Amino acid sequence: MTEAPAPRRIGRANWFLAGLIVVFGVVAFFATVDAGRADSALLFVVLPVVLAVALALAPGRTPHRRVFAATTIALLLAAVALHEGAICVLLAAPLVYGVVHGVTALINLAAKGGGRALAVLPLPLLLIGGVEGVDQDLRIRPDQTASVTRVVDLTPAQVHDRLAAGPQPVGLDQLSLALLGAPTPQHVTGTGLNPGDRWEFGYHDTNHGAGGAITTSVRAASATSIDFAVDSDTSITSRWLRWRDASISWHDAGNGRTAVTVRLAYQRRLDPSWYFGPIQDRLMHAGGAHLLDMLDLR
Repeated sequence: MTEAPAPRRIGRANWFLAGLIVVFGVVAFFATVDAGRADSALLFVVLPVVLAVALALAPGRTPHRRVFAATTIALLLAAVALHEGAICVLLAAPLVYGVVHGVTALINLAAKGGGRALAVLPLPLLLIGGVEGVDQDLRIRPDQTASVTRVVDLTPAQVHDRLAAGPQPVGLDQLSLALLGAPTPQHVTGTGLNPGDRWEFGYHDTNHGAGGAITTSVRAASATSIDFAVDSDTSITSRWLRWRDASISWHDAGNGRTAVTVRLAYQRRLDPSWYFGPIQDRLMHAGGAHLLDMLDLR
């Protein structure tokens, strides 16, 4: 009976420690946004680590239940604060949930004692990994390229003519982009394959509040290829990537068919690289396929 007050003292200490960690996390969050580094791993890794530690220490319901509820609220608040749409929440959610529940499991294991305190040793590694993207010098392979090749039932001359006619807005057939509700060009203008000719891809999506446009110009052209420069980008996609350049090439595939290749070069803006790199690569492949659709090369 004399040891009964101990749990209350531990509970108060845990609440105090958790409160300090939450305050630190809130300050770090706003500092990250204010510094313009909301696309770095700091937001998607370090903040979830801090959140998980605080909630795992707080008394009450099971740590995983508290972490899940608080993380869900944090994701929704971040979406509002950063003016993001559902696409960003969906893409980042698996990473954030994985980090917070993994950290919670480590904290619970360490709390059981018996030499299990070593379970928290991975936490510093997570925090170190979470600084990726805070500075440009701390980024890992941000420059990426996606290439899509499609064989169409057209001769090379017919492909050239369709390219010269320029792109037109079409329905979205790529399942990955459709499921995410990714914004796609709705107002497309531009024709010609001569150096200096411009193609513009305008965006408008009321679900995301998206707008702006990507303006490109023909930088060089030959009988079998076109190189594009990106003159300006005010579209919603500039939140996730910076365009470097693009090209379209084609060659005779025999039997009246032609192989057409779209190459898209860009700089990834989201970190960490091991998570967002492959995701953006797959989405850019889908984007390249959609561009071929807009050029009537199906």
